[in-house]
Amino acid sequence: MARERVLIMGAAGRDFHNFNVVFRNNARYEVVAFTATQIPNIEGRVYPPMLAGPLYPQGIPIYPEDELERLIRDLHVDTVVFAYSDVSHEYVMHRASRALAAGADFMLLGPQRTMLSARKPVIAVCAARTGSGKSQTTRYVSDVLRAMGLKVAVVRHPMPYGDLTQQVAQRFASYEDLDRYHCTIEEREEYEPHLDRGNVVFAGVDYARILDMAEQEADVILWDGGNNDLPFFRPDVHIVVVDPLRAGHEARYYPGESNVRMAHIVVINKVDTASAEQVRQVRENVRELNPQAILVEAASPIFVEDPLALRGKRVLVIEDGPTLTHGEMPFGAGVVAAQKFGASELVDPRPYAVGSIRETFRKYPHIGPLLPAMGYGDQQIAELEATINATPCDVVLVATPIDIRRVARIEHPTDRVRYELQVLGEPSLERLIQERVSSLLSVPQPTS
Repeated sequence: MARERVLIMGAAGRDFHNFNVVFRNNARYEVVAFTATQIPNIEGRVYPPMLAGPLYPQGIPIYPEDELERLIRDLHVDTVVFAYSDVSHEYVMHRASRALAAGADFMLLGPQRTMLSARKPVIAVCAARTGSGKSQTTRYVSDVLRAMGLKVAVVRHPMPYGDLTQQVAQRFASYEDLDRYHCTIEEREEYEPHLDRGNVVFAGVDYARILDMAEQEADVILWDGGNNDLPFFRPDVHIVVVDPLRAGHEARYYPGESNVRMAHIVVINKVDTASAEQVRQVRENVRELNPQAILVEAASPIFVEDPLALRGKRVLVIEDGPTLTHGEMPFGAGVVAAQKFGASELVDPRPYAVGSIRETFRKYPHIGPLLPAMGYGDQQIAELEATINATPCDVVLVATPIDIRRVARIEHPTDRVRYELQVLGEPSLERLIQERVSSLLSVPQPTS
């Protein structure tokens, strides 16, 4: 019987996981190609034989998604599997239409086939959209667990943008580990805040191996989600963050809507910057999608190193890259801080952008006078640095989760924004976590 020929559409993350857990050792299927998009320079590689397994002694080639129709035709593809995140429902169906028009079936793989079961309790923090506040929520949860005396292993959604053979199962316990694995700015943004708290972070490509490593070190597994993707591990507590600044997106984006529908707890973040009407709309939408979910409200208060440094100044704001690009946010914490602390002007970096940074602005025309912190490799970091230094400004305001001054040489005066989750009112997210984890581990709850 002929094997079903499969092409997996991805962005160097969920695509590899779906292959590993569903297709790798399944002789019914032959995965003939991956396609890549969303992340720069991840096509043109090969998913290596050591990861692909004995059915794929030559590995599996990775092509640009633009070649989808040609690949379906030339490789005689039977089924296209869509496997990346933070895109609208309409976007997904446009890709489905392309696959169907070329003659192939179109498939989405669900949690039953793709979630791994852990031997330790799993708390998953996911989101309805990129940039909702997932990272600070994960940090908040880790602080609660550590205060309970528990050892936490943070497992981060994959970002294998380099040599896949060196990224099979990574363990980060120090900044030296980040250097050893040649981490990009995007990876450092997710890992460094956890390392600063004393958490060990695991990530990579093969999440069965990663889960085994994490279970050996921790009492609790904390899944730190990427984009608005579903967790790779079956969660005992599923926390999903929604963003009222993009009210309505919780029901219009894939697979964020699925996250909201599956959640045990939904955190409505940014209530300090959203309008009352936006918060009301999100609350009603979540109630309609998931009546059983417990709703928690939170703010993301903003702090800067030197508030006086911004007053009356022309400021170049550097925001988190994914939040501005495929997250589609028109602004982030940097703009809020610049306005709050009296900046006279946001300086537009677009006329001074070079290389891939200029291409980023072309690809995402909704980005205004802000600079997304793109750094998917040494070349792009150099182009980001050149763009910053060529932009005439009084102050550069760094509003990224890490201090990019450690990886880029900035010639202008700088200031930096920080933000953490602040849970407001009742129910208490801290108490909800304590109660559930104490029940799972059969340990006494901490006293107030």
